[in-house]
Amino acid sequence: MRQRELTDFGAATVVACILLGGGQPAVGQVRIGVGVAIPGVSIGIDVPAYPQLVPVPGYPVYYAPGLGMNLFFYDGLYWVFSGDNWYYSSWYDGPWYLAQPELVPDFVLRIPIVYYRQPPPYFLRWNRQAPPHWGERWGRTWEEHRRGWDQWNRRAVPPRAPLPRYQSQYPGSRYPGAERQRTLENRLYPYRPRDPGDRSRLRQAPQFGQRIAPQPNPPPRTERGAPNARQPAGRPGAQPPPPARGGSGQTRREEAHPGQDRKGERRPGDRPPG
Repeated sequence: MRQRELTDFGAATVVACILLGGGQPAVGQVRIGVGVAIPGVSIGIDVPAYPQLVPVPGYPVYYAPGLGMNLFFYDGLYWVFSGDNWYYSSWYDGPWYLAQPELVPDFVLRIPIVYYRQPPPYFLRWNRQAPPHWGERWGRTWEEHRRGWDQWNRRAVPPRAPLPRYQSQYPGSRYPGAERQRTLENRLYPYRPRDPGDRSRLRQAPQFGQRIAPQPNPPPRTERGAPNARQPAGRPGAQPPPPARGGSGQTRREEAHPGQDRKGERRPGDRPPG
């Protein structure tokens, strides 16, 4: 099993739990420790191998019934609810990134309580066939900002994203680091989130910003040599071509002597000089 670093506070808490509980988690099981609200840092969760993911009936979401943790897969990302916080990752064992309540997708919030394998105690007073009362938990400001999150057309639920099954080839010590993960994702899992609301909320997500919410296409490039306000036409740094004979130079002479034509004659209607 791949080893993870815990913060001093997390390590102390784990030791305290061992001393009070009188035991350690069995090898091969999921270990849940202290959530760390720092992007990319271990949150004390170890998933030793690619988990079995089962569809949640009627939702575009998968859950992991064989794990003693609240792990879901939605729209190309894994989501974990641990320590009263939501975390996400593009790989089944992290690195995990903290998602503020405002950033959690609607369909993740809509998952019924019955599919949480380790629900917190305050979930138990609510209907297990319905989603948690997030507005009650996170306050009126959040509820006003995310009004309608628990209302949707159940006949028009989007299809589930394809599972990244290629990750099953990388258990334990073969689990790749973050850079290798991105390389494998780009090559083996080209899926992009389809929900524009999710892309908008996750735009500020660290590390996955380009993957989840790519920047808009840059403006079309002007043709090579097209003039602009600061530089004449041609190659950068090139001097402007000399004026053609009878061209702009002639125009300047006309401006200097407006009463004469090109041959130095007076134009009709002009007063004679003097």
